[in-house]
Amino acid sequence: MPIRITGMNSGMDTEAIIQEMMKAYRTKSESIEKKNTKLTWTQDAWKELNTKVYSFYTNISSLRYSSAYSLKKSTVSDSTKATATASGNAVIGSQKLNVISTAQSAYLTGAKLDDDTSSSSTLRELGYTGADTSINVKMGDGTTKEVTVSANDKLSDVMNKFRDAGINANFDEGNKRIYLSAKTSGAAGDFELEGADSNASDLIDMLGLNTAPSDPNAEAAVKLDGKDAVIKLNGVEYRNTTNSFSINGLNITALAVTGDRDEDAITVSTSTDSQAIYDKVKEFLTDYNSILKEMNTLYNASSAKGYEPLTDDEKDEMSDTEIEKWETKIKDSLLRKDSTLGTLISSMSTSMTKVYEVNGKKMSLSTFGISTLSYFTAPDNEKGAYHIDGDSDDSNTSGNTDKLMAAINNDPDSVVDFMKQLATDLYGAIDKQMKSTTLSSAYTIYNDKQMKSQQTEYEKLIKQWETKISEKEDYYYKKFAAMEKALGTLNQSSSYLSGMLG
Repeated sequence: MPIRITGMNSGMDTEAIIQEMMKAYRTKSESIEKKNTKLTWTQDAWKELNTKVYSFYTNISSLRYSSAYSLKKSTVSDSTKATATASGNAVIGSQKLNVISTAQSAYLTGAKLDDDTSSSSTLRELGYTGADTSINVKMGDGTTKEVTVSANDKLSDVMNKFRDAGINANFDEGNKRIYLSAKTSGAAGDFELEGADSNASDLIDMLGLNTAPSDPNAEAAVKLDGKDAVIKLNGVEYRNTTNSFSINGLNITALAVTGDRDEDAITVSTSTDSQAIYDKVKEFLTDYNSILKEMNTLYNASSAKGYEPLTDDEKDEMSDTEIEKWETKIKDSLLRKDSTLGTLISSMSTSMTKVYEVNGKKMSLSTFGISTLSYFTAPDNEKGAYHIDGDSDDSNTSGNTDKLMAAINNDPDSVVDFMKQLATDLYGAIDKQMKSTTLSSAYTIYNDKQMKSQQTEYEKLIKQWETKISEKEDYYYKKFAAMEKALGTLNQSSSYLSGMLG
């Protein structure tokens, strides 16, 4: 770039003159930059809305199928003996349950050791002077693991070796006892300790781990055997290592023994969970109202006519608060009266207002006491929102008769059939707008491909204008430099002539 000369011979402010001449070019470039900025903001607004619409779309997908409404509940006649919950496959009606035994983890409480015993005590210090030996841990599943120890092992080392063998082990410093327990409940987790030789047998006695010590005067360890839980459901026996059973959609937790006789049996009753179905419908409507309000707010936004993205020079003349308010005004209005958004709102609203046929009867949301508020009472951007009559959480309709719950209690299948049809139609309406086209990607409700192409074109034009402005600016500076040089030569000539003429 040539040296910029500012009126050394002409006396003119050539810098200011050139910048004034460049204004028209810069204005055109800034216009494109503003369009590009606005387009970026519009893309961001669409992306945020698209995420919310897609989330709603995926959430209602399951509502098209009966499995979403197969909601059942189970109660037990004696909840101190067992609890039960039901899933979709559970049989409606009553079943007989006997709890024969509950699961137990094997647990061994060792005899009290001397008061001066600690985790750092070695086996030699505790009185063991024999050779290296092994304690066999015989598990309930038939496997055997060895705990090999020496006289120099600390008590803490022995505990770690028991743990490595698959047994929870701890020495309680306060009570001076060793505690051993199975890592799993049930008969398979049960264990017995057996000495591999006489030294090991003596060691088991010395550690207080023998339930029948050789010295009848010694204090004995106390053992709880590991055992399985056993129940009978409708006369059929089931066994598990834990107290939890899953049988044909019924999840049972055994708590206490009932006895094995028929007259000892308790009753498990399963029925349709009307409240859960009601909550499922309510949740759907809440989600619909939320996304509808979001779309209406964007579509009905106030006009930002006269507001355009700010240039750096314009920002320099404003405070941060003023800039934020200015840009927020524009961003809030980006999807105002957008035809794509309007089409989506209209198609979703149409699905919600349709009449669907169930068992030969025409039904709509209003059949179940679900409707919108009047145009004059509904809040702004919520005029298409739905309210459930009798909903205690809705102050607008809580005082009305609850037709939805009554319908679910009376004929749940009809309610479910209606909801499946509505969800299918609504899902299809959104899916139609989310299909891939030459202008938009799959699962996208707006023309993202078109916008990306347009942004690429803007960025290309911005670069072209940057080059054009630079070249034009250089051209003017060269011209003015040449003028200044010519004036300088003329001034020198004039001075020389004046000198000659005296």
